Amino acid sequence: MTAITRGRSPNVSPCKTPHTLRLACLAVLLAASLAACKRESPSGAPADAPATPAASAPDATTAPVALKDVIETTDHYVVGISYPASVNRYPGLAKALADYSAAERAELMEAVEAFGNDKPSAPYELSLAFEQVVDTPQIVAVAADGSRYTGGAHGQPLIARFVWLPQQDQRLTSAALVTGPKGWQAISDYVREQLHTAVVTRADEDELAAVDRAALIKSTSRMIDEGTEPEAGNFSEFVPVLDAAGHITALRFVFPPYQVGPYADGTQTVDVPAAVLLPHVAPEYAGLFAR
Repeated sequence: MTAITRGRSPNVSPCKTPHTLRLACLAVLLAASLAACKRESPSGAPADAPATPAASAPDATTAPVALKDVIETTDHYVVGISYPASVNRYPGLAKALADYSAAERAELMEAVEAFGNDKPSAPYELSLAFEQVVDTPQIVAVAADGSRYTGGAHGQPLIARFVWLPQQDQRLTSAALVTGPKGWQAISDYVREQLHTAVVTRADEDELAAVDRAALIKSTSRMIDEGTEPEAGNFSEFVPVLDAAGHITALRFVFPPYQVGPYADGTQTVDVPAAVLLPHVAPEYAGLFAR
C-alpha cells in the first residue's frame, strides 16, 4: 500500500509519536533555558554588552564520539540537541550525527557572529532531535528533525535521515543504493504520481473555487516536478519500512517543506514499494529487501 503523509508517519497521530514528544520536550527545555537566561542577566548590564558564550562542544571529528544531549543558552543564541543513547553502540553512525549537528551549529554561529556586539531582537536558535526509528542487526535508522532560526517569520526546517548497516559498518546512501539513471527515473515517476494525486485530492476535499483549485494544482505541481527530478540528491532522505522478518518492503522518502510543496504543507513522505525499487538496487544491497 502506498503511503503519502504530510508532516507525520502514516496512521499515527502526530501528538502521540515518540519523535514528536521528543521534539516537544526539547522545545520546552529550550524555552525554559531561555527564560532562565533572561532572568539571570544582570539588570545593570549595558544593552549592547555581548554575553559570554558557552563552552564549545568537543570536536565532532575526534573518534570515538560519545554523543550527549546539548543545551546552551546566551542572550544571543539557544542550542538544544538530543540524541538517543543507543546510537553510541555504532561509532561511525555517532560520528555522522555529530558531524551533522556540528555543521548546523556552525551555520547558526555564523549568523550570530554577523551581529558583532549587537544582539538580535530575539535569540537565534538551533533545535535538533535525533530519534532511532529502526533497530535490527542488519539495519539501523535515525531520524533528525528540528529547525534553525536566524530571524524572519519562521525557522528553517532541518530534516535528515541516517541509515546505517552495522554488519558493513557503513552508511547506506540513496546514491549507493540505486544504480543508474533508469532507477531514479522509475522512482521519480512513482513519487510524482503519488504526490500529484494527493494534491488533486486535497483540492477536491477543500472544495475550492475552480480558479483557486487550478492555481493550487498548477503551482504545487511545478514544485513537485522540480523537487523530484530523477537524481539521487532529490531522494537523499529516506528510511526503510520493514516487515516482521526485518526485510525492506518499501523506502519512505522524506521531503522537507518547499521541496515538493509550500511551507504550509510541512514535511511530506512517499513510500516506494520494493517491487519498484528492486530492479534498480545495487546487487550488494538486494538481500536487504523482501521478495
